Amino acid sequence: MQINARSFCAVCILPLKYISPSLSSLLFRPGLPAAAATAAIMFWKFDLNNTSHIDQLLDREGVTLRELMEEEDVLQECKAQNRKLLLFLSKDHCMLELVTLITEEPPSDLEEKTRFKFPNIACELLTSDVALINDKLGGDESLLEKLYHFLEQEPPLNPLLASFFSKTIGNLIARKTDQVISFLRKKHNFISLVLNHIDASAMMDLLLRLISCVEPAPLRMEVLNWLNEERLIQRLTELMHTGRDEERQSNASQTLCDIIRLSRDQANQLSEVTEPDPLLAVLESQENVAELLKNMFEGERTEASVVNGTEVLLTLLESRRSGLEGLMDLYSQGCERSYTVNSSILRAIEPHLKDFQQLLLNPPMRSAILTTVGVLEQPLGSARLHVARLVASLLQTYDLSICQEICRLNTMDLLLDLFFKYTWNNFLHLQVELCVASILNHSAHADLQNPGLQNHEERPATGTGNQAEEGTPGQNSTSDPLFQHCRLVQRILDAWEENDKIQAEGGRRRGNMGHLTRIANTVVQNLEKGLAHSQINDLIKELPEDCRGRWESFVGDTLRETNRRNTVDLVRKVSTHNLHSSSEDDDMESPFPNDLSIQQAFSDYQIQQMTANFVDQFGFNDEEFSEHDENINAAFDRIAEINFNIDADDHSANSAAFEACCKERIQQFDDCEEEEDIWDEKEINYATQIKSRSRYSTWMISAGSGSATGAWEGSPGQKAPLVASDSSSSGGSDSEEDPGENKTESSPKTLANQTTAPSR
Repeated sequence: MQINARSFCAVCILPLKYISPSLSSLLFRPGLPAAAATAAIMFWKFDLNNTSHIDQLLDREGVTLRELMEEEDVLQECKAQNRKLLLFLSKDHCMLELVTLITEEPPSDLEEKTRFKFPNIACELLTSDVALINDKLGGDESLLEKLYHFLEQEPPLNPLLASFFSKTIGNLIARKTDQVISFLRKKHNFISLVLNHIDASAMMDLLLRLISCVEPAPLRMEVLNWLNEERLIQRLTELMHTGRDEERQSNASQTLCDIIRLSRDQANQLSEVTEPDPLLAVLESQENVAELLKNMFEGERTEASVVNGTEVLLTLLESRRSGLEGLMDLYSQGCERSYTVNSSILRAIEPHLKDFQQLLLNPPMRSAILTTVGVLEQPLGSARLHVARLVASLLQTYDLSICQEICRLNTMDLLLDLFFKYTWNNFLHLQVELCVASILNHSAHADLQNPGLQNHEERPATGTGNQAEEGTPGQNSTSDPLFQHCRLVQRILDAWEENDKIQAEGGRRRGNMGHLTRIANTVVQNLEKGLAHSQINDLIKELPEDCRGRWESFVGDTLRETNRRNTVDLVRKVSTHNLHSSSEDDDMESPFPNDLSIQQAFSDYQIQQMTANFVDQFGFNDEEFSEHDENINAAFDRIAEINFNIDADDHSANSAAFEACCKERIQQFDDCEEEEDIWDEKEINYATQIKSRSRYSTWMISAGSGSATGAWEGSPGQKAPLVASDSSSSGGSDSEEDPGENKTESSPKTLANQTTAPSR
């Protein structure tokens, strides 16, 4: 392909008078290919031949580091391995100046927005991951000493400089591991200095880099043993004491939690573990957990110490999934656990359960707060919420001794009191729900297998209560206090009736009703088909007669209707899943939906909606480069996937017409059929439409066009209306519509005037 240069320049709106003579001679050469002309103009237009201004500066004598750092592209040139720039930066005086910038406070008289400009650029240059700079910084001990001197300052450190220091040292740990680790191990006060500045979160990041970024595995184990010899875990635990600064407590707690997760993850990833992680072993030891609890409760109990200490305990008890996902696991797995809990952790926690109980009764004082539902005089507080989380986690371990102690202390009774008192705290409601589900599951399995042997690595604890004999499930079960002392059934009924009364008076539905519904469903499911159904049935029978009657009425009517109402919208959406049987007998057999079925159905529905049009909507597809006629049926292929649910008499005219329409099949295009111009204006009636485009028949009827005879009824000379495709016929998702709108109800109304179905 040839191109006229003058025409090309005109098209590009590029005046020829601005083209340089050398470029003109090139463009106007006879036979110049179009690609070459384009490249030449783009090269000239965007000034791609310009050399970097940094190179010009470096060619000048006496250029300073500050002058180079003023250039906007200095970092880009550094990462692009500009040899001349790297040689300049790696000079001794430049490296010293860069380290000084990130470790010394800039003058206070500078403008605040530019005060840390050069320290920030210096940090980016030092951590640009360029081998020449890494080698210079990691191999020069004087520069490492300059960096280390930053830790020897009195606290508090400037947080921004601390982040620059941590990032630089962290990069060296990953890139020059041997040199840096050898240097730090010679500094006997390194760990002490880092912990002295633990109030700066950057120091926490530095410790985690030492644990996670050292390779290979033997060297990493040497570092872990060194940190263990320095008593890192014990020192961090000491920082959790109630008398410590809250910022130090919080960062120490977060560091311990991250060490637990990192150590467990790395242990799982390593195919061959030569020896256990020494830091994790100390963290999970009974002595260290006991020391942590002592620091939490010794002296004045503050909310910060309780919350931060409990976070560490929760991490030690942590499963792979928590929250709602953990609840679904609990329902599906019963008492089977996907992980093990070191029994030494539980043995250390057990004596302090009474201390956590006291926190529920007498929490740290908090002032009243204004919420969206009014003033809360006595907020629940983070301390009590964390206690609820801890109790839920402990119950999920199914440790017999722990569960019996919780029952003896009546902890569940207190949690239920809080559940009904703080009706708008869904964080609390979820934890109480987890507790109830765990207790019911524990009752089902406590006598089938010793939970200490099932879930824990060491010997089971000696329970304080009488264990049930084998084959007699339920004796002295943990669910007995739940139904007897805690009066769970009565509380559910009373709370429900009170909420109905509030709503009847025009009030707002309480915020805990959703979780209360789930708790009631959990009780009913365990009563009907749980392993402890006979025991729970006996407990229900022991209720007062009036209470038992209220419960049976509640389960048969109120709860059934609530479940139907809660799932009806989902059932409408999930058209491919029959979550409810249409017969009354099936409803009587299974009135309570399985949460896992609903979750799976909704998940499948979401995937269906994503994949239905994913190829059509994402990027380019083959249809854009092929004849339209080849794919014209694709838009109608999905009609078969649509389910219509109508509430009509089976013998009504609407039903008959609807069934006839559903039996209609969309015929394929006849390639031999003579094509016609669909845009020609002409008289169109329903009969000819069926004859020439019978594949549209069902679609047009569902759109509501035509009468009983199929002829267009309009004024003389009036054009027949064009039938437009709706979202369902074009494969569109109905998820964009109002979820409360039942669009399937329009079909029988549309067909009301049709006495016969159209024939093919």
